[in-house]
Amino acid sequence: MYFDETDNTAATERGSDDVFSKPIRAGKRTYFFDVKATKGNDYYITITESKRKMDFGGRATYDKHKIFLYKEDFEKFAQGLEEVIEYIRNLAPETKEEQGNDFSNVDFDEL
Repeated sequence: MYFDETDNTAATERGSDDVFSKPIRAGKRTYFFDVKATKGNDYYITITESKRKMDFGGRATYDKHKIFLYKEDFEKFAQGLEEVIEYIRNLAPETKEEQGNDFSNVDFDEL
């Protein structure tokens, strides 16, 4: 599961427990989808974007941004996310055929 010192402290103070974590690596960014439980066995999701950067000393540092998504908002959030993803796909549709047409079909017997 995804942890850092500040998250552990905050989780302990809120009384939440980590239930499940799904990291998604995307270049210099990693997204963490974490399911957490409260003391009352209510569940919520934290979505964390972690972006690796190098400081002046050459050490890796991380910028982190976090969203808390509560159970009562799951459906609206999922609908909104799907709507904006579909909107982007309609703006610039890509198909496997288009991606595969970067190369010419060459018959070497004809050369």
